[in-house]
Amino acid sequence: MANDIVAAEKKTQATGLSGKTTIEDGVVAKVAGIAAREVRGVYALGGGAARVVGAIRDALNSTDLSQGISVEVGEKQVAVDVTIVAEYPVALQELAAEVRASVYRAMESLIGMEVTEVNVTVNDVHIPSDDDSADDEAQEARVR
Repeated sequence: MANDIVAAEKKTQATGLSGKTTIEDGVVAKVAGIAAREVRGVYALGGGAARVVGAIRDALNSTDLSQGISVEVGEKQVAVDVTIVAEYPVALQELAAEVRASVYRAMESLIGMEVTEVNVTVNDVHIPSDDDSADDEAQEARVR
């Protein structure tokens, strides 16, 4: 990937175009959040308080895609911390490895930076309960 960036910089220099590209930390966090959410078995991102705020934002149609993501961005490298809620019954180590791989791919291909590490914290497991289906049935009954 670093070779692609060097090649792009040489091409830019060869064409006489100059300038600097800056990718803000929030953009890096958002891309990492999207990559983590795409993994099957991830129920949500973030800790308890962040998920409460996220639920309020979801209700207002303004989802924070960087929720549960912390990044450290250098000039050429990035480190990412991801906090997830796993769906039950998913193998947690395998899920963490898939999240890590997805974030690595996104950082390298979309952001164009070398990844030093991706730390995944599983802070909860979502267990679908009978209450969830009862709520769905009650809402369906109201609309009939």
